[in-house]
Amino acid sequence: MTDSPSTPPRTMSERHRGAVTLRRDAVPPSTADEKLLDSHYRREWKTKDAWRALRILSEFVEGFDTLADLPPAVSVFGSARSKPDSPECEMAAGLGAALAEAGYAVITGGGPGVMEAANRGATEAGGMSVGLGIELPFEQGLNDWVDVGIDFRYFFVRKTMFVKYAQAFVVLPGGFGTLDELFEAITLVQTKKVTRFPVVLMGSGYWSGLLSWMREALLEDGKISVADLDLIHVTDDVAEAVRFIVQADATLADTGRK
Repeated sequence: MTDSPSTPPRTMSERHRGAVTLRRDAVPPSTADEKLLDSHYRREWKTKDAWRALRILSEFVEGFDTLADLPPAVSVFGSARSKPDSPECEMAAGLGAALAEAGYAVITGGGPGVMEAANRGATEAGGMSVGLGIELPFEQGLNDWVDVGIDFRYFFVRKTMFVKYAQAFVVLPGGFGTLDELFEAITLVQTKKVTRFPVVLMGSGYWSGLLSWMREALLEDGKISVADLDLIHVTDDVAEAVRFIVQADATLADTGRK
C-alpha cells in the first residue's frame, strides 16, 4: 500500500518575482526594492546595479505592452486588511460594478481587502479587472477576480502604471500604502506633472481627520493653497463618485478639442 502524497500547507511562504514563483526555503530574506534602495547594499552598487537597470527596463516594457490596449480605466486604492463584510469593501464592490457599467476598467493593487472587492465588483458587472501586484515580504498574491495581472519587483514601476493608464483615482480607507498613492496623485496634479484628473476620497468619516488637519495645519500655515484642497472630491455615494469622474472626463475631452 502506497502513501498518498502530502498536501503542501496552505500557509506556506510564497513570493512572486515577475514570472518566477518562490516557495518555502527558496524565498529570499529581502526584496528587489530593498536591495536597490537600502544603503546597506553599497557593496553591490558597482557590480549589480547596472544589471538591475535592465531588469527595471524590462518591467516597464512588460507593463506598457500589457496595459496599452486597456479601455479607459480608474485606479482604486484601499486597505488589504479590510474584511470582506466591512463598509469599505461593500462600497468598493459597488464602485467596481458602477465603473464597469460606465465603461471603465478597474485597476487595483491586486491584493485582498478593498482591492479584491473592487476587482470583484468590476468582474461581476462584466468589466475589465486589472491587478498590479508587488513583491512584498508578506506576499499575498493576486486575488482571484483579476482578469489581467502583473507582478512587479519595483514600487516605482508599478506606480507609473497606476498613473499612466488611469483617468481618475478613487481612494477608500487604507493605511500607509493608500496614503502614499493618494498624496503622490495629488502632488502630480498640483505640480502639473499629469493632466488634471479627478482624485476622489470615499468614506468621509474615515478621511475627516486628515482633511481637517490639511485645512488647519497646511492651509493656515501657507503650505498649500485653497486651490490645492479643491483637487480632492469627497463623497460616500458611489453614483456621485462615478458621475464626477465621467463629467471630469468629458470636460477634459472638450478642452482637448478646442
